[in-house]
Amino acid sequence: MAQYQESAQVNTLPLPVAIANKSVAATELRPWGSFTVLEEGRGYKIKRIEVKPGHRLSLQMHHHRSEHWIVVSGTARVVCGEQEVLLSNNESTYVPQCTAHRLENPGVIPLVLIEVQNGEYLGEDDIIRYQDDYARTKN
Repeated sequence: MAQYQESAQVNTLPLPVAIANKSVAATELRPWGSFTVLEEGRGYKIKRIEVKPGHRLSLQMHHHRSEHWIVVSGTARVVCGEQEVLLSNNESTYVPQCTAHRLENPGVIPLVLIEVQNGEYLGEDDIIRYQDDYARTKN
């Protein structure tokens, strides 16, 4: 009869290089809420975005990146091109590069979402604003 021997070995995985070698940015405050860069690497950036109830981001466009938005909590009203959709917990949408878009929190609790950006350039200055509730300059 074969004996079963329990192993006490614990497998550990190394941290991804982006986490192990790169400090993540602090939370940046905006008039509509805040965002925190969770991770970034060549061609991608991952952010946690929080939008205050009743607030919205500018109607904007990016020349160099696309974005995926996944709702963690709250309700998101998304304008993307000619379409408008409402998203809730665990729902997502895709914003293609060079497409006018806007994110809004029509609810009464903070909207929290994860944004995954993909593109050749991911700087905050790649924003063309068409309309902005906070009178920020158009780029």
